[in-house]
Amino acid sequence: MPRILVLVPTALALISFLHSPNICRAQVSGNLGYSESHAKERAKARERGKHLLPQTELPPTSTTTFVEAEVLMNVKADEYVAVFGVAQEGATTEECTQKIDAVVRQFRDALGTLGVDKTEVHVDFISQTKIYGFEVAGDVAREKLVGFELKKNIHIRYTDPARLDKMIVAAARFQIHDLIKVDYIVKEVQPIQDMLMDEAAKIIQKKSSRYEKLLGIKLVPPAQIYAERYATHYPTEMYDSFVAAESSNVDSNVERNQRTIVRARKSRTFVFNNLDADGFDHVINPVVVEPMVQFTLYLKVKYEVEQPKAK
Repeated sequence: MPRILVLVPTALALISFLHSPNICRAQVSGNLGYSESHAKERAKARERGKHLLPQTELPPTSTTTFVEAEVLMNVKADEYVAVFGVAQEGATTEECTQKIDAVVRQFRDALGTLGVDKTEVHVDFISQTKIYGFEVAGDVAREKLVGFELKKNIHIRYTDPARLDKMIVAAARFQIHDLIKVDYIVKEVQPIQDMLMDEAAKIIQKKSSRYEKLLGIKLVPPAQIYAERYATHYPTEMYDSFVAAESSNVDSNVERNQRTIVRARKSRTFVFNNLDADGFDHVINPVVVEPMVQFTLYLKVKYEVEQPKAK
């Protein structure tokens, strides 16, 4: 009689959603719930860290109070820089150089047909390393030098985000499959900081009036700025990754020892998980439909509280 391999019931992400009432209520979150990289949480922790003041920055008396404002602004990049990695192996360093220079030259020419000027392309030398292998003689495997590997990075500056797809296709024709990163460039930061400050100042004024009305106090000008802290979060650091799948388990130790288990390949998903309005008093350009650079300002102002006159 054939033996039966008993497996724990399986469930992919969709099955889990259908059979768990708790998860179903949060279905709109999507498979991002499987994320383990927590890019947004790290960014939020960085924002909260701006609220902490050292002892020397705390109010000197009990007759003062703080009014705070935190503003977020989503900004579309003006330019981008894509970095492709190229590597070639050869028996000699000269052979490596000839191979990699030929690939770079062909890729440059292909970029030219896409409208990328040669002045927008820069080649960066990365490393030249030795490659070792084993030479087997009888029962001895002796390590020896068998070749070299040369690595270079190709930096490409562009302004149209749609051009990246075409560059990736062109790179693949020359066996360039390593897109290392894409940098997002915002040319003018000062106007952004000015806008953040203007919004924060409005919030400070509104909060001050609200506190006076709520608490029946009078905040005495002039106010003093105790913290003015800007931060920038780039898309390259705001991606989360996850595998939205559940795997089966072999129920018996005996069956595990008797069989070789070949696991199915599970695809890993990456998503731009940007900061949202949580914790901010105001968000400029709140709707994000593409990766953007996120600028923040935390402003902390100290006011003196008017004290009742002694009778």
